[in-house]
Amino acid sequence: MSVLPKISIITPSFNSIHTIRDTIESVRSQGYPHWEHIIMDGGSKDGTVELLKEYPHLTWVSEKDEGHYDAMNKGILRATGEIVNILNADDCFRPGALCAVGEAFQKHPDWEALFGDIQFVNSQGRAIYRREEACYDYDVLRYTRVCYVIHPTLFVLKSAYDRIGLYKHKDYLNCCDYEFILRLGQTGCKVGHLPRLLANYRFHDHGQSADLRVQRNMRREGEIICREHGRPAGALGTFYRTVFRLKRQWQKLIYRGRVDLIPGIWVLRMKKEMKSQTSFNSNIDMEKLGKKG
Repeated sequence: MSVLPKISIITPSFNSIHTIRDTIESVRSQGYPHWEHIIMDGGSKDGTVELLKEYPHLTWVSEKDEGHYDAMNKGILRATGEIVNILNADDCFRPGALCAVGEAFQKHPDWEALFGDIQFVNSQGRAIYRREEACYDYDVLRYTRVCYVIHPTLFVLKSAYDRIGLYKHKDYLNCCDYEFILRLGQTGCKVGHLPRLLANYRFHDHGQSADLRVQRNMRREGEIICREHGRPAGALGTFYRTVFRLKRQWQKLIYRGRVDLIPGIWVLRMKKEMKSQTSFNSNIDMEKLGKKG
């Protein structure tokens, strides 16, 4: 790419009045020359649509969908940029994120995707912990069931979506991003890593990530996806999981000079960020949680 590529940011939204303004402002303040921000709203009734009307630079649609992954797919199909990112309606880019991404793709024309580091924050925006990774490794991702590629920091060429397909929203309720991230490796996509914080990922009472029902379903769906990508069952699967968890820490030690002593989910629980049930809204049937697969 001889000039910085155009980046399309897709934000799925449904009754996101509590957080979406921060998301929009974090994109608008980036100072990147070539971008578009597409909001795919699921038919909000809480004032979100009225807020969107305040921003003439946005491209947005408000209509009923089949959940946030369906909204993501609709947004990707509308995108006109060479690179596509999914930024949730409660997450925010950190300053300089888009410039760093655009320059990285310019420097590495063989990359079809890249991901960066992320900071998890609470509802007030205070830091909980940082996830700083080393590299994309398909085997580590599929054998450990640890999805350390967090999609607000994942930037994918539009041509890669055209080649390998979109998110399988009819197959999974909560792990379509994990399945897609594995599919990148399965299909031979070159995925780079940008060793800098690109986004803040928020845990709060109006979001899915802090809901333990969602976390339990993610574990169930994650196991199904791992098996589909070749992880064996039983003792051999446990052995693989242990070996590749060690490999991930070795990679982090070599490339970043540090390891994770405490898993992130433990930190979230110790700081009481996880709730038995949050008040998030979705167009999916919540009764289906835990009943697929």
